[in-house]
This record gives sequence, structure tokens and C-alpha cells, in this order.
Amino acid sequence: MSSLWTPDGERPVQRQSPPTQSAPQTGQPTPEEMTEMEAELREMTEDIVSVPATAIIANHCVGLFQLAAAHLQITPPNLPEARLSIDAMASVVDGLKGRLGPDESTLIDALAQIRMAYVQVQASIAQ
Repeated sequence: MSSLWTPDGERPVQRQSPPTQSAPQTGQPTPEEMTEMEAELREMTEDIVSVPATAIIANHCVGLFQLAAAHLQITPPNLPEARLSIDAMASVVDGLKGRLGPDESTLIDALAQIRMAYVQVQASIAQ
């Protein structure tokens, strides 16, 4: 079993083992497979909605932060990709200001930090 990190902590995620093949594949799932897939989809949906939307949104913002940081850390830095990632994070953080819950101040600070890192990397390239 693995887990998914959220700002509220680790959430367990069950991985399904691949199905054994006893019959030739026809490209169409059997009725039993369809029932199983529908049950898995319902379970995944229940898992997702059990976590506050603010926690999932914060997790996506952290991913955008990490993406921008990765593009700034490579040699040579990929400024256009870093800028796109920062702009995407800013769209969420600035666009949802006042609605991001308990992680909002952390996200605002992280956005300011990654913007500053971008400016510093850009300045070091210009020298």
C-alpha cells in the first residue's frame, strides 16, 4: 500500500495488482470487470471527496512550486518553463485569495519565495 501526501497528512492509497489473464483479450471488459471498475471508481471518488478541496488544491500548488524550482535548478535554467509554472501557481493562489483555508498563508509565502528565486536566477544569467 502506498500513500498520497496532503497538507492534512498522508492518505493511504491501495494499489490493485494486475489482473491475471485466463482468457484471450477481446478489447472489451467483461460484465464482471465493468462491475469491479465501477466499484473502484466509486471508492476513489469517496476517497477524494473525503479530503477538503483546499488540501487538494494546496497539494497541486506545491507541485507547481516544485516544478518551477526544478526548472530553476537545472543547468542551464529553463526560465520559460519556470515562469509558466510560477504563473500557474500564482493564478491559483491569487485567484482564490481568501478561500484557500489554513494553508493559504503558506502558499502565499511559497509563491513569493519562488518568484524571488526566479528573479535571482534570471539576474545571475544576465551577468
